[in-house]
Formats: sequence, C-alpha cells, structure tokens
Amino acid sequence: MVMSLRVSELQVLLGYAGRNKHGRKHELLTKALHLLKAGCSPAVHMKIKELYRRRFPAKMVSHSELALPGPHHPLAYEGHAGHGGAPSPAALLPLSLLGPGKHELTGLTHHLPTSATLHPVHPDVKLQRLPFYDMLDELIKPTSLASDNSQRFQETCFAFALTPQQVQQISSSMDISGTKCDFSVQVQLRFCLSETSCPQEDHFPPNLCVKVNGKPCNLPGYLPPTKNGVEPKRPSRPINITSLVRLSTTVPNTIVVSWTAEIGRSYSMAVYLVKQQSSTVLLQRLRGKGIRNPDHSRALIKEKLTADPDSEIATTSLRVSLLCPLGKMRLMIPCRALTCSHLQCFDATLYIQMNEKKPTWVCPVCDKKAPYEHLIIDGLFVEILNSCMDCDEIQFKEDGSWAPMRSKKEVQEVSSASFNNGLDGSCRTSAGSDQRSSSSSSHGGSDSSNSKKVEVIDLTLDSSSDDEGQDSPPPQPALPPPVKRACPSLSPTSPPIINKGSDAHIRL
Repeated sequence: MVMSLRVSELQVLLGYAGRNKHGRKHELLTKALHLLKAGCSPAVHMKIKELYRRRFPAKMVSHSELALPGPHHPLAYEGHAGHGGAPSPAALLPLSLLGPGKHELTGLTHHLPTSATLHPVHPDVKLQRLPFYDMLDELIKPTSLASDNSQRFQETCFAFALTPQQVQQISSSMDISGTKCDFSVQVQLRFCLSETSCPQEDHFPPNLCVKVNGKPCNLPGYLPPTKNGVEPKRPSRPINITSLVRLSTTVPNTIVVSWTAEIGRSYSMAVYLVKQQSSTVLLQRLRGKGIRNPDHSRALIKEKLTADPDSEIATTSLRVSLLCPLGKMRLMIPCRALTCSHLQCFDATLYIQMNEKKPTWVCPVCDKKAPYEHLIIDGLFVEILNSCMDCDEIQFKEDGSWAPMRSKKEVQEVSSASFNNGLDGSCRTSAGSDQRSSSSSSHGGSDSSNSKKVEVIDLTLDSSSDDEGQDSPPPQPALPPPVKRACPSLSPTSPPIINKGSDAHIRL
C-alpha cells in the first residue's frame, strides 16, 4: 500500500507521523518504509489506509488487501502488468525509485505498540451546524491535530481529492458578477476542540497558519485585546478555501496546518463541501416552521403574573413593547428563542440579516444564546400586531389578556386638548356676560351686573384707586368694611349727595 502512494500522499503520511517530509520520491518511500519497520501507532496505520482508499477510490479493497504487511505478507518490489495491460498498484513505481536501501525491506515485519500515544485520527467530534451553510459532502472527517513529539510548534498535513460531481457542483456555482469570483458551493475548513460531549463551536488553535496547495490561506483578522498584555486572538469562523482548491479529479489537494500546542487541550479539523444560503432563504424556512400557538404565550404570562405566597411583592401586570430592540421600529415578524424566558420579541428579519453579516446568534433582549434552530414566531404577538395598529406598548394582565398602553406624550396631548376645549367654552361664556354688562351700562342703567363688573375691576386696583368711594357694596364678603371710609377728595366722580351725608355723619 505504501509503495502505491504518490509524492503528495507520502508527504502527508510523513508529516502526519512527525517525520521529515522533504526529499525526492525514493527518499520519501524509504522514510515511510523505515517508519513501518520501526513500528508505528494505529493512527498512522489508519492514515495509510485512508490515503490508499483515496488513491484508488474506484477499486473495492478487501480486508486482506488493507492489512499492513506482516511476516507472511512480504512486499512486492517488482512491477507487473495485470490482465488487459492495466498496471497493478505495485507496478506504478519503477525499481529505480526505490533507492539504495531497498534490500533492507525484505524482512519487514508488522509491529504494533501496546498503547497509542496519539489521539484518535477520527474522534467522535461533531461540529455545530451553520445556519447559512448546507453541508453537501464531507471531504475530511473531523481529524485530530496531534503530534508525538514534545515541540511547541506543531505542523501536520492533510490531503483530499474531489469527485467529478463535486467539481461540477463548484464550477457551476461560480458567480463573476462582482469584483471577484465567488462560489455559492464552497470548500470549507473548520477547526474545533476535540470534545465529544456536545456539538462543538468553531475554535482556532493558537497561532494558526494554514497553507492550501502551498499557498497561504487568509484567516480572520485579530481582535483587539481587551486587556494589556493579553495575546490577541482571531475570531473563530469557518474558512473558505475554494479559491485555493484545485478543481481537478486527478490532482489531490493538500492542506498544511501549523499551530502552537497547548497543555491539556487538543484540536480537530474538518473539511466540508457546503452550499451558502442567504437570509431570505432562512426567513422562508423560519416561516415554514409555522406560527406557535398563542396559548403557549398566554400560559407563560399567567405563570409570570401568578402571586408567590412566599413573597411579599406580587406582579399584577406586565408591560411589553411592540418595537424591535434592534431597529427601534414596529415589529413585522415577532420572534424569540425557545430558550429565552422573557415575552419581549424581536424582528426576525433584522435578527437574521444581522447574523448574516456577523454571526453571533445572541438574543438582543437577554444577551443569551439564541441559535437559529431555536427561533419561533410568537402567535400571540402576531394577533396583537394585527389588532392594535396605533399603539407601541401593551400591558398583560393576570388572566392572560392585554390592553394597549398610551405613551405619556399622547396622554398629555389628550389632556391639553380637553383643557383647551373647556377654557374656550369658559372664555366664550365670560365674553358674553361682558358684552351684556357693557350694553346695559351704555344705556345708563345701574343694575347689579354693572356693579359686579366694577367690583371685579376694583380687585386689580390698589387702595388709592378712584373707584373706592362708590356707593355700591362689594359683592365679596371677604373685603373689610373700612374700605368705604376713603377720603371724598380722592373720589371726585362719586355722587355728591352720598358724600355730603357721609361727611355730615362723620362731623357729628
């Protein structure tokens, strides 16, 4: 099996085993065979089988052929042609490429170590599903980034080949309408922690460096450190390597990964063939899930407003806004996550579009994780938005019912309008009475309305006014009687008869 590997596959094997992968083909073959002779871990054996399967994907390999060479299975060094002129895998390499050390391989035996020091090649690691990418195929399964040496800086190599169908899918998805060539079907590289307890998020190893087919791959930029002296980190995201991949079925693609090892932590990598989706498609899929029954939200309202017998404080009502906390606009498609305990909703369109640019999937209300799979459209809020068109805030009651809440500005406008209406009516009434009083005084009448009008004017005057000596009594009992004792000389307009009588009474 090792004899049938090509240069790129031999480099992948030697790099995976931590050996020097530079040199000509016969030198690489000698190193690989010496690796088998010295004994290697089961992980390296599995890597050899994997490379062999990719080298000959169309051939059905039996278990006996996949077995590594043992004492009863000597390696064949001479190439021979099979039936029909098709060369066998061992005949792909001429004898001149075996190098001077080929005579040492005749007694090669198969030795397996009792305990493996390496991590499993294909651990049971699962990565989290990405909402904006539909996985079409798995090019490289989650594979451990591990090495058997104690060096800090590690490097390993991987290889994969594309099938004709995969090449066709990528080529047909090319979009050259913009400034650069984009593909909707992409080859995606992902890294994560080697944890099997739950699906893992994307997590880059420290000081990650990736080369695809010898060309450096662009990684997300470093985030600014939050504290002084802290090493900057890259945001962990899937890496699109489509532009660096050879769209060929005959030439394999190699990925060289280098990183800094961490004590107590191991990482895994995987390569997928995915199809990118837009926010419009995700919104249609969310609508396709249907609207949640309003009774679920009513039950949550009753649960929140139920009085706790052990607590002295009871919540009797609950206010909720009909404005989206993201865009500060009225909700169009009210949604929230099943994991959220609040009733406040946010707009599904804005939330999905925001995560299309920067995927965080965090609830804008409670700042907790709100993944796309947990989003639901709230049926109760859909009913409220359809029935309440002129209100931006509502109040829930203990029985699950709701009532619109007006803002303070609207309440002030309504109260000021009613006050202005009442003031206009009173002004019209007083104006009518003033007109009647003025008409009666112009005809020479000295009735009570005229005197009341004069007394009202007297309230705005001081004690030295000319009208203090008039004979008409004040209509308000609060005014003291001594007001009538004004000097007659200060009231020249007063009737002379009343003044004489009053003066004579004072002289007596």
